[in-house]
Amino acid sequence: MADVHDAVRGKGFADRFADFCAAVVRRLPFGLSRLVAPSFLGFALINGFTFGVDLLLLTLLRGWLGLPVWLAITLAYGVAFGLSFVLNRSMNFRSHAPVGRQAVLYVVAIVINYVAFLLGVGAGLAALGVDYRLSRLIAGACEGVFMYSVMRWVVFAKSGSELEGEGAGEPDFAHVRASGVEDADGSVGGPARAAEEAQ
Repeated sequence: MADVHDAVRGKGFADRFADFCAAVVRRLPFGLSRLVAPSFLGFALINGFTFGVDLLLLTLLRGWLGLPVWLAITLAYGVAFGLSFVLNRSMNFRSHAPVGRQAVLYVVAIVINYVAFLLGVGAGLAALGVDYRLSRLIAGACEGVFMYSVMRWVVFAKSGSELEGEGAGEPDFAHVRASGVEDADGSVGGPARAAEEAQ
């Protein structure tokens, strides 16, 4: 038992964050645990935080300093997405690949995101008379789906050697059951015993 506590104590914040996301996903109702990846929950938590930073900065820059909407959106966006890159790379996707290529891909993604959603949807709705904060919320929903997809499957995509090291794809933590652990019907080591008997 002391070994387990030592192992937990030795975990870094990124490992504990990943464990938390996996534990929450395991408990999702209605079969959602099969559909929601732990990295999606991690992305939602991190980007929820950085989106709050974005809105706070937007309100300060536009509401208090009186900057033009396009400039306030751009500055707040840049700070929030820089923070998002660092937190998603280190805590959510836990990438150890060279940062240079990832940064270039990320910049390309945020430029596309900026033009399509921030200026296209956000500033476009504001120009049509929608409150700039509401238009930013609507644009944020669109950019969330886009950015998660790009970060998971392009920017922080696992290389072939990384996939071999940890198994193909992201594990479905919701259905992983260790040998020797009590099964739902109370038996211990059920799946492992069945495999042994088959041999």
